[in-house]
Amino acid sequence: MSLFVPTFEETVLVRDAQAEVVGRAPVAVKLLADSSASGGALSTVRVTLTEGADGARPHLHRNSAEMFFLLDGEAELLSGDVVVTARRGDLVVVPPGRPHAFAAPPGGTADLLIVIAPGVERFDYFRHLQRVRLGELTPESLLEVQERYDNHFLRSGTWDGRRG
Repeated sequence: MSLFVPTFEETVLVRDAQAEVVGRAPVAVKLLADSSASGGALSTVRVTLTEGADGARPHLHRNSAEMFFLLDGEAELLSGDVVVTARRGDLVVVPPGRPHAFAAPPGGTADLLIVIAPGVERFDYFRHLQRVRLGELTPESLLEVQERYDNHFLRSGTWDGRRG
């Protein structure tokens, strides 16, 4: 087991009104703290999903775990080959290397705090995703940045078949 000790000296305080928001309904991502703010300890965002919206398609992170805390609503989360439903107050932690995805259920909404540890500089990834949503970049452009953001896309029959 290796121990990662982040190096940063100042307390990180992000005021809600000052946080950048990328996107809007059906998917809004509030950028809270990127890896550089915490000396590499973590990266964190708040994701708000409207009814049935996909938060992230199946993917994995080779070098980081991902934590999902449900602030409100409920979310469907893929972890490996299992889809779980998390509700307000629930916590799900996906280990490195495990395929995962998340979405609001049909007819439901989700408000999630998401933390990746150790951190990866990911704010530009969310900006890139927004440019794809706006048609400024192609979805295939995400394949070119998988290594940079440790975000590796894959297919999941379990996830694709969950809503039958």
